[in-house]
This record gives sequence, structure tokens and C-alpha cells, in this order.
Amino acid sequence: MVYHVQFPGLGLDLTVNRVALAIGGFNIYWYGVIIAAGMLLAMLYAFRNAVDYGIDSDRLVDVVAIGTVMAIVCARIYYVAMAPFAYQSLWEMIDIRKGGIAIYGAVIGAFVFGALAAKWRKVPLLPLFDLVSLGFLIGQGIGRWGNFVNQEAYGVPVTTPALQWFPLAVYIEREGGWFAATFFYESAWCFLICALILILERTRLFVRPGRATLF
Repeated sequence: MVYHVQFPGLGLDLTVNRVALAIGGFNIYWYGVIIAAGMLLAMLYAFRNAVDYGIDSDRLVDVVAIGTVMAIVCARIYYVAMAPFAYQSLWEMIDIRKGGIAIYGAVIGAFVFGALAAKWRKVPLLPLFDLVSLGFLIGQGIGRWGNFVNQEAYGVPVTTPALQWFPLAVYIEREGGWFAATFFYESAWCFLICALILILERTRLFVRPGRATLF
């Protein structure tokens, strides 16, 4: 599916194809590519800064691997459980290519199973959560742009012409109007909170492990 994205204030009118690459009859969507890029950068941040949090990077590999896989599994389970329609088969439930993951399930899965993996690999829990929380903010900040490509996760209609400009609002072609760009709000929020935590970690406010996670 192709969407036309308008930026009147900048004089831009873009055509966005949801499919990034087609191999035979298999489509690779931009949404998946962007989500994967966010996860990859989150992991790179975690491994690069593990020593600063007193975490052995070799042990962190197992924790991240288990946490990532279970985050995806739980994200799908949460979505299926909360979907406002009935799936016709088990295959439909597990066919993630047609969309349908929920960040709430991903967070629950990553923290619960990541904590169990940390206990198994003897990785300190609170420093791990501090490190992973920052990685999550980075990944989520990037991943929300997948909603931009899909033209989804938008907010209330914006009917005032003076407010119809990105990033305040986004034009949704299938709705034929402007809506609050909530995906962008969350993306910006994630990056701002990440930056704030990094600043606060350099002060005495966040000296003790666990405070960044709680914040």
C-alpha cells in the first residue's frame, strides 16, 4: 500500500510505500525494518555501556537474547489477547507479518524474562534495568516512526488550518484529513527522557542503581 504524505509548510508531498523490499512473494515492510533498527541500536547502546553499569558484556548477551525473543513473543500474545476480533486459526495468531504487536506486552516480556535470565547468568538486576531502560527509550523513539510509514497511531482530528503542519499534526490520506501526530510526540518524548536520564546520571541524584529505571 502506498501513502501520500504532505508537508505543506515545507512544500513537500512524498509518496511512501509500506513495502521496503519484495523478495519473490515475500514482502519486507518498512515498519519491520524501522522496529529492527530501533532494537539494534538499543542493543548496541547496551553492549557499549555495559561496563559502566558493572555488567559483564558476555553475560549480557544471553540476557539480551532471551529478553528480546520473549519481548516479541509477549508483544504478540498481548495483541492477540486484546484484539477486538476473533482469530480463525492458530496460524493467524502467530502470523506477525500481517501486523499486530503491542509495546505493553513487549515491556512485560522483556523485563520478566530478562530478569529471570539475569538471575541465571548472575547479572546485577538493578543496574541491568537502568541500562535496558535507556536502551528501550532509544528503541521506542526510533520504532515509533514505523507508525508514520503505516499512517497509524495518530490522535484527534486537527481542524484548525493554522495547526495543520508537521510535526504538530500529520495528514492521514485514508481519513482525508489532519490528525495529531501522536507517534511523533512519543518518539520525541522518549529521546528527551533518555537525554534527561543521561544528564541526571552524571549527578548525585542517580548514583544508586534502580533510580533511572524508577524515573
